[in-house]
Amino acid sequence: MRAPCYALLDDALETLAPYGIELRNGNSNHAPMVAEALCALGRPDAVMAWIARYRERMLPRPATDIGICRENWRAALGERARFTDWSAFFGEELREGPWREVLDRWMKRLTPGFCAAATHGVIRVGHAVRGLAAGETPHRLRELADAFASWAATYQELPTHGQAANGTMTPREAITHVALVPPHRRSYAGNITASLAMLDDLPEFGPSIGLIDTGGDLAPLMSEITEVFTRVYLANAHDIRTTIAFIHGVTSPAALGNIAPQVSDRIARAALRYAWQSGCALYACFGGASAMAENIKPREADEDETVDRAIAHGDEHVIKFTEACLRRHAISPSPVYFAAVDHVLGVIPRR
Repeated sequence: MRAPCYALLDDALETLAPYGIELRNGNSNHAPMVAEALCALGRPDAVMAWIARYRERMLPRPATDIGICRENWRAALGERARFTDWSAFFGEELREGPWREVLDRWMKRLTPGFCAAATHGVIRVGHAVRGLAAGETPHRLRELADAFASWAATYQELPTHGQAANGTMTPREAITHVALVPPHRRSYAGNITASLAMLDDLPEFGPSIGLIDTGGDLAPLMSEITEVFTRVYLANAHDIRTTIAFIHGVTSPAALGNIAPQVSDRIARAALRYAWQSGCALYACFGGASAMAENIKPREADEDETVDRAIAHGDEHVIKFTEACLRRHAISPSPVYFAAVDHVLGVIPRR
């Protein structure tokens, strides 16, 4: 796979600056995340052409409303229409202090809402952080402000029922203990975020957050969680709806992998618990009796050819998922990652 190249990221972010967090169909705007992912894949030449095709689907960012200040920020959490107000607030935060300090402080405050907008908030922050770590520029600082704004404006917590203690299981063991929403009680009248509301009526889900032991080495634990949820993807992604849902169970802990080196160990561990909880929530709402796919056969894989296929396919989820899988494979090799990319290319329609 090619080395990352961020030569055109600032140009892309400048082009995307006038747009908000929603597409015309009501789904999340993935453009800044895809732009960074393509740069991370060493394909900056594909960025502007992809944006040109995607641009007609985006909506302008909303006008400002009432300013958010440090005394009242909690009251504005989850107010989607105030994305622009949140962006201005985080822009000021980043002007007043180093971005890593701002990142540490706001990761602590926002990680209980890790699942916000089907985890798109934390995913966008992860892409923004990786771009900043590659080089600090005004455009990338503004993107971090927008990324945090997207998270705060869509903030949502999952039920825990007071289950905060550290568990004793590995992720591989724990996933089989997650309570599922019974099929006859499932309702999908809406997007992924709306579907997660089913967990409010499933008290058995609350203990999920406390199942795993987060006390060991952080990097191997993050790798295991990402691989487990890739196996969950392979066992449970059967159509477009479930495929897109389970993609986020992989790309969100992968995004946290970008963030963890830039924050304190304590914050990273707390965030990992909520990443685990969010992946469990997707499994509880969309999964079946088989938690994970096992015995995945390795295959010969050409990483550049895999990236070429994702770019030619064109879908935002496919590109971001491919990048996340290839990166996690490079960190902790497993045949599940190429199997997952092969699957997603065959399920989601080309753009």
